[in-house]
Amino acid sequence: MKKPSLRTVAAAAAALAVLAPAAACSSESAGSGGGDAKNAKIAFLMPDIASTRYELYDAPLFKAKMKQLCGGCTVLYQNAGADASKQQQQASSVLAQGVKAIVIDPVDSAAAASIVRMAQSRNVKVIAYDRPIPAAKADYYVSFDNEKIGAMIGQSLVEHLKQEKAEGGILEVNGSPTDAAANLIKKGIHSSVDPSGFKLLAEYDTPGWEPAKAQQWVSGQISKFRGQIAGVVAANDGTGGAAVAAFKAAGADVPPVTGNDAELAAAQRIIAGDQYNTISKPIKIVAEAAADAAHKFVQGETPKGNTTLFGTPSELFTPTVVTQDNIGKVLLGPDGALKADKVCTAEYAAACAKLGLK
Repeated sequence: MKKPSLRTVAAAAAALAVLAPAAACSSESAGSGGGDAKNAKIAFLMPDIASTRYELYDAPLFKAKMKQLCGGCTVLYQNAGADASKQQQQASSVLAQGVKAIVIDPVDSAAAASIVRMAQSRNVKVIAYDRPIPAAKADYYVSFDNEKIGAMIGQSLVEHLKQEKAEGGILEVNGSPTDAAANLIKKGIHSSVDPSGFKLLAEYDTPGWEPAKAQQWVSGQISKFRGQIAGVVAANDGTGGAAVAAFKAAGADVPPVTGNDAELAAAQRIIAGDQYNTISKPIKIVAEAAADAAHKFVQGETPKGNTTLFGTPSELFTPTVVTQDNIGKVLLGPDGALKADKVCTAEYAAACAKLGLK
């Protein structure tokens, strides 16, 4: 094998000396997020498509607010489709693209801790969105108060059952066991249901918040506790709608069922009398708060929360319980998230008219 000449070795060394600083600069740029604040890239990583809110509301509202705050900034939106591994890959991808901040609603709150650590090791700020990340301290957390949500839907149901002098017990349909926000909602529900005097017949943690799995479980409980179910406290509108569907499929009367998220279908179920309540937590509030926090971070500022949760500075907002009594004002009013013409379709026109909704 022919040995390289001294001249060749020297040339190669010189080339490496020139390339090394450039590589170091490239690495530093990627680690710091790349670009200046006026042209920053911001990642918006959402958890699933089982709930329609992320595609229809969260992402568009976040993008609109970011555009208002920073016309030259770019939002990299990804949805993990309820796959924690996919969300990990998406986080790695946006970091490689040089984002300066990541807003993440985790599929799996425990698994997302590694995303927080990976981002922070590159000096990229992380804002936990809607769901907290207890195992790692994000730089900021924006959400409605999830524990309060659980307490409010549970208390609303209990008060209604007592007013109606209902007899029997309660089924509890919780959210995903890997979602820290679901665990907070669950804690809140128990704070209202446990001392209520109504027996908790059974409860279920719904994998991935999947309505089909919730419906299957509720169907089994209807057979087991036929005639004994006074109400169902469900952690969101997807599981609440699943509970309603289970009772209808079983040919049984639908008891009062709770929800959360104020989805259009849930509003229609409330108007029709199939669902008792939901929670209005205007997504615009949290989406814009997250955008504002991200913008502050990329400018080198530190947003201040109104509380601390899991050691993370947090901005928590108070939601509103919605029933037939106030749905017109809260959801369909001038400042409401839904429009009457979209809710009061032909199928629900008579029910809307009965409630004076138009």
